Amino acid sequence: MATATQDAVLGGAVDLAREAALELAEHPQDVGEHLGYTVEADRLVSHRFACTAKGYRGWVWTVTLSRVPRARKATVCEAVLLPGDDAVLAPAWVPWDERLRPGDVGPGDVLPFRADDPRLEPGFTPTGDPEIDEVAIGELALARNRVLSPLGIAEAAERWYRSKQGPASAGAVASAEPCMTCGFLVPLQGPLGTVFGVCVNEWSPDDGRVVALEHGCGAHSETDVEPRPSEWPEVPVARELDVVPTADVVGAGRDAGEAAAVVDAAVEPVAVEVAPEQGEAAVTEDVVTEDVVTGAGAAQDEAAEDASPAEDEPRS
Repeated sequence: MATATQDAVLGGAVDLAREAALELAEHPQDVGEHLGYTVEADRLVSHRFACTAKGYRGWVWTVTLSRVPRARKATVCEAVLLPGDDAVLAPAWVPWDERLRPGDVGPGDVLPFRADDPRLEPGFTPTGDPEIDEVAIGELALARNRVLSPLGIAEAAERWYRSKQGPASAGAVASAEPCMTCGFLVPLQGPLGTVFGVCVNEWSPDDGRVVALEHGCGAHSETDVEPRPSEWPEVPVARELDVVPTADVVGAGRDAGEAAAVVDAAVEPVAVEVAPEQGEAAVTEDVVTEDVVTGAGAAQDEAAEDASPAEDEPRS
């Protein structure tokens, strides 16, 4: 490929290029210093000027000049404002049907029907043969208009395997056992069942989610925690069944009788005055009199018992 040669006439026409940029700019001060020129082809050069307009940092005024063969006069082909290497640009335009991202569909949103979705393929049509239909419909659940294609299965497997429920997540790396040995794993049917299952442990952070068989977490059904000593000091426990009674217990032996006598002596009969009906006054007086007499007789008996040993002593 031939290389374009330098053109002295076009390269020196800086003032002509600036005049074209000033005509294009809204304000004269929006055209800055000359940044150089680029040889596009033979007798075709583009001059560049800095753009100082607000909001156009990094943009440049580009004016393309040319001349006819053996002519010594440059002419303006076009003048445009182009973004430079550090220009602030808007994101590239994306078609509306490609702007949707996972998680964007909310309640009430409906996606348009895609008849040529590569992730799907036609489902199974019943043949009338019970054996074939039982396997295809009962076991493989293919009695639908469309089912997953090999591409759809591969994309789903890769997406799930690379997610937080895959084997490379922090919880899976720190777990002691994989999900394939956990009792709370429900395996899937079909080709995805060889790699994935559903976690049904309510204590697991992955409850109700599809997890890889090599995934893991701290809620595994077969793992345990090593016992650790308590950080609190051990407090002695009082055991009531191990206490042995001694003779010092109040109320034991001879002291029990003395204590009972003191209590009996401290208790005196108290006559409660009640307004009795006629015929009951005599009965009350008799009861009180009998108690007093009984008490006096008991006192005399005790005095006689205390004096009787003195009679048995020998006389000097």
